[in-house]
Amino acid sequence: MKVLIADAFEREGIDALTALGCEVVSEPGLRAEDLAGALASHDPGVVIVRSTKFNKAAIDAGDSLRLIIRAGSGYDNIDCEAASAKGVAVSNCPGMNAVAVAELAMGLLLCCDRRLPDQFNDLRAGNWDKKGYGKARGLKGRVLGVVGLGAIGKELAQRARAFGMKIHVWSRGMTAARAAEIGAEWWGTSREDLFTLAEQSDAVSVHVALNDETRGLCDAAFFDRLQRGAYFINTARGPVVDAEALSRAVRERGVRCGLDVWPQQPAPSDRVFSDPLIRLPGVYGSHHCGASTDQAQMAVAEEAVRIVSVFLETGRFENRVNGPEVTPTVRAGRSAAKTVG
Repeated sequence: MKVLIADAFEREGIDALTALGCEVVSEPGLRAEDLAGALASHDPGVVIVRSTKFNKAAIDAGDSLRLIIRAGSGYDNIDCEAASAKGVAVSNCPGMNAVAVAELAMGLLLCCDRRLPDQFNDLRAGNWDKKGYGKARGLKGRVLGVVGLGAIGKELAQRARAFGMKIHVWSRGMTAARAAEIGAEWWGTSREDLFTLAEQSDAVSVHVALNDETRGLCDAAFFDRLQRGAYFINTARGPVVDAEALSRAVRERGVRCGLDVWPQQPAPSDRVFSDPLIRLPGVYGSHHCGASTDQAQMAVAEEAVRIVSVFLETGRFENRVNGPEVTPTVRAGRSAAKTVG
């Protein structure tokens, strides 16, 4: 089985795929616009991507393509509908980077409370303002509203509780009993429940996947109900948030925010960033690097290798996220395994 890796990937993962008998082609610098040509040239059975856009043209270019693995949790960079139409499975690696993203979300929350980037900038400019920066609210006893209690949300809740915060949850896959198991209070699943969570929270952190239901979830109505001066954290996806509504909340309601994802986010290969949000006081950010720790990347690589291994042995597509129009069979898996044996 030929495996094309179209993004950065751990050396240990490449070695593990080779040990499975795969022919591995690693092109970590491959651009989205060159992906179709790479599939036509290499004709892999499996492609592993991180951030590279995988569109219909690329999917159609791979005659032998059976499986696309997103080396991460979100998969909105892959045209799942086109993959399904061609009988190509799309799998992801959920939960492998949950700790890393939760750690960054906690760091952004601390930046909002202690204005750490502003303090760094003043110190580097030779300015000392102990009195001005000595007015942080503190996190102990504050309410953190977690929007989406999946793997990342749970990890964040655990860390926030260690800071003495109270955890309120809005999550469609949750119940009051399950939330109570992690020391959280569940606020329901409706839009009005989300607005109530915003009213009751000193800080809100968003951890939902991007889909038709969550696009623009945090809109003007949400920010109108968010407490004045609240902290807002988004490490999920930029389009989950209405950018203009957030900008207005920062300017007019004193909301501080920490963002790892942006409405106007550059492609992975671009070096210029120009989203106007970053120029507003009280907005702190990072470079969509929430999952980018050595620990997380190794865990993701191991999970991607496991998915390939199961496919080779059984023909089964682990962690499949798209609807199959061509159901895989064990025969296909045995054939694939025979190819690499």
